[in-house]
Amino acid sequence: MPVQIPDDSDFSSFKDQCLSVDGWVSRYNKGGVTVWCREEESRSVQKLKMRIVCKDVTAETLYDVLHDTSYRKKWDTNMIDTYDIGRLTANADIGYYSWKCPSPLKNRDFVTMRSWLPLGNDYLIINYSVKHPQHPPKKDYVRAVSLLTGYLIQSNGANCSTLYYLTQVDPKGSLPKWVVNRVSQFVAPKAMRKIYKASLKYPDWKRKHNPNLKPWMFPEQNSLPCMSVSELTVQRADSLENIDESGLSEEKTHHSDDEET
Repeated sequence: MPVQIPDDSDFSSFKDQCLSVDGWVSRYNKGGVTVWCREEESRSVQKLKMRIVCKDVTAETLYDVLHDTSYRKKWDTNMIDTYDIGRLTANADIGYYSWKCPSPLKNRDFVTMRSWLPLGNDYLIINYSVKHPQHPPKKDYVRAVSLLTGYLIQSNGANCSTLYYLTQVDPKGSLPKWVVNRVSQFVAPKAMRKIYKASLKYPDWKRKHNPNLKPWMFPEQNSLPCMSVSELTVQRADSLENIDESGLSEEKTHHSDDEET
């Protein structure tokens, strides 16, 4: 399948999904964070949506935090590695991301096309998985598939914002039920709070680290090599190895890593 860069209708559809309540079941609602799950036709596909209200953080600051790869390494403790691969347009690029799964599961990684759009008082970032000929699946990871993942940031006035995170991922494997429960009850809420805390600290950090460098806002600053969408294809889940981890038991000693803080 050819890769298509999202247009305004794709961003509008993503925003509607973030704000919709139909078909979503609340699994967690505590301390300003809400997590919803949605049952998909395929049991292998997990669809989650989260929301957090961020007081004392502007929508623009949240947008910068989610874009700034250098800063992400400071706060995203689930991340193993991330790097940009190439630029498609002024508001679309290709990147790599790998993350730690709850032990004893194998770690996952992704190659995705990311696109972003400031829209009035809203900011949107969305991605989906693609195949890049020079970045095939790696030996020690399970290559997972993002069918649709992204953020909606809405301004709630001069110094307050709301962040939505929606993800529809095929983890390429039969996961045990405890993993799904743990993600919705511990991993997801903690991740949202980490973004919030990181956003509170970002303005001070950015003042000391290339304060004027924001290629997501100023495309002329982007030094990534240019790529054509013709070099890419959509990453189909059925073309990747599927592993069965449904029989794995949770390692209790690792549970505290993702406890709510």
